Amino acid sequence: MNPALTKFGAQMSKLTGVRAIMKDINETLRAGKGQELMNLSAGNPLILPEVEQLWRDCTAELLASPEYGEVVCRYGYSKGYSPLIEAVTKDFNKRYGLELNERNILITPGSQTLYFYAANVFGGYTTSGELKQIVFPLSPDYTGYGGVSLAPEALFAYKPTLDIDTTAHRFKYRPDFSKLSITEKTGCVLFSRPCNPTGNVVTEEEVNKIASIAAQSDVPVLIDSAYAPPFPALNYTNMTPTFGENILHCMSLSKAGLPGERVGIAIGSEKLIDALECFQANVSLHSSRYGQAIAARAIDSGKLAHISENVIRPFYKNKFTVLETTLESAMPNDLPWFLHLGEGAIFAWIWLQDLPISDWEFYQQLKKVGLIVVPGNSFFPGLREEWQHKNQCFRVSLTGSDEEIKTGMQRFAKVAEEVYRNATVAA
Repeated sequence: MNPALTKFGAQMSKLTGVRAIMKDINETLRAGKGQELMNLSAGNPLILPEVEQLWRDCTAELLASPEYGEVVCRYGYSKGYSPLIEAVTKDFNKRYGLELNERNILITPGSQTLYFYAANVFGGYTTSGELKQIVFPLSPDYTGYGGVSLAPEALFAYKPTLDIDTTAHRFKYRPDFSKLSITEKTGCVLFSRPCNPTGNVVTEEEVNKIASIAAQSDVPVLIDSAYAPPFPALNYTNMTPTFGENILHCMSLSKAGLPGERVGIAIGSEKLIDALECFQANVSLHSSRYGQAIAARAIDSGKLAHISENVIRPFYKNKFTVLETTLESAMPNDLPWFLHLGEGAIFAWIWLQDLPISDWEFYQQLKKVGLIVVPGNSFFPGLREEWQHKNQCFRVSLTGSDEEIKTGMQRFAKVAEEVYRNATVAA
């Protein structure tokens, strides 16, 4: 059967961003079965024993409780499971000095779903036919944003400024406020903090400035906090989540060890939450109540925040240190390579300035030596201007073993040296 697809059907049935690249990666892994291939492309968090045990314990508590039948065998409230909403409200009010109530919280089937709701509630075409932009204030950012809008022409990203330390081979992206425009033509603003793929943490001052500009036109600001404190707390620099009347704080429990249950949490003003709740009621009724029920126990007990700070964060921070020290010893000092400051998330972001070949061609060269990383060009959704930088970057996952990361970065350095050297000889 070959059914005719609508405009939306054709758009949503396409693989976008990293998902398209993952098809090639999966085919490479299947074709290379039996040979040594270090896959440092994954975004799937590792299963850490202490984290798995927490979810086992919470599951055992749920199974033994009289509420099990109510949780699993009945539909629920579209806003979310009440004990989870209460746990989040109590935790955040105490931790951050807020005055949240149940009207400020929405539980969604993962944060990706939350961005889909928001992008199409606040962005896209109005009833009068006006296009409201979905603005990414600095690029690169999460590749998944490229597929969230039913009106892809609404996506608009801004180039960042770059702080570059040539001696240390480090750099950091920052919002370019001289270019950033948020007006009545903007539907919403969206960015991740800490950032997937770069590990960048937008400063509190920068967040407040973005939110202040947006507030002048009543534009909501969505902060993707999938890696932020208090859970999973994958920040390696000091940061505090930012809240405000026009800020929608968007969380996920995926990197806190619960990706299979798809639990997203939105915290914001009642008006923002109400609009998203109506969308959810029409699309999916509510998120998995089993996942919500065990999450409520983990948060209310304080165990999830404790494990995030004392197990999850140090584990991945150490992985970044392994990658960083290996690159420093393996990469020739005279090559123009730069590692983004490791401020959070579970990835490293490498920029090879003036790379003689494209990131896709370099990715193919890496595969020949048994290393798989993700070429960076798919992490610039909504960026419309030409920028060679887009084809010079690579995302490296910190989910490999220490030895895989060491060997992988040594191979990365060797290929980089050969590519630059061959270009010099050819010239």
